[in-house]
Amino acid sequence: MSHLDIRELHTMEEFESVCRLYADIWGTEPSTAPISAEVMRALAHAGNYVGGAYENGRLRGATVAFFGAPAGTALHSHITGAAMGRGIGLALKLHQRQWALDRGLKRITWTYDPLIRRNAHFNLTKLGARPEEYLESFYGAMDDAINGGDESDRVLTSWDLSAPRPDAAQDGIPLPAGAAHAVRDHEGLPRLGPTDTEFVLIDLPDDIEALRRTDAAAARAWRIAIRETLGGLLAEGARVLGFHDRRGYVVQRVPATPAHLPTGSNQ
Repeated sequence: MSHLDIRELHTMEEFESVCRLYADIWGTEPSTAPISAEVMRALAHAGNYVGGAYENGRLRGATVAFFGAPAGTALHSHITGAAMGRGIGLALKLHQRQWALDRGLKRITWTYDPLIRRNAHFNLTKLGARPEEYLESFYGAMDDAINGGDESDRVLTSWDLSAPRPDAAQDGIPLPAGAAHAVRDHEGLPRLGPTDTEFVLIDLPDDIEALRRTDAAAARAWRIAIRETLGGLLAEGARVLGFHDRRGYVVQRVPATPAHLPTGSNQ
């Protein structure tokens, strides 16, 4: 029977193990892992969060976060990596959430690549976080096995720790009536549609990481399509309501005015 132990990490040996795990996940050498053991050591020693997930004694996931602005209210989760398909990523995020709540924090933020469907589904559906800002080429070009030299567009995502956790059986949100496809997957390429309706659906490719390896031009087309649609809508003040059918973002372009609120009230 599998046993999962999640705990904070404090020693150089533990941080070096995280480097090796991250190098394996991102397809780099341990010396060029996404974060160094020395930086993790400094962050942890300064009171920030570095957590590891051990399955039967073997490190299978890790996450690194530091305090963010406004001071005393937010934690910024810089990087999380875990073996897929075992629930380790979710367990890590819930441990991180409790760590933040124990310190009186109200939200956790992080960035992720908006093109990766499984990450979008996990962040929005499993956790209940919501994208707030589109960040174009946030880290510059990243030439690892996941990013494949693509520009590192990210969305800044916020997790409200006071909000109730999503129903574990939930698998996304329904599509609102009248929603229009702003981006639709058409034979592996993005087909653009209108973005002037109240509710907009933005499809993602089936597997952008594989596409980067097999068809760089198609991957680039998807990057530009999502940048222009999702990025443009967020810049206009639209809000992402959730993720539909494990495939696309549901965006509300113009918040509806509640029918019960009178107009022209003197109160």
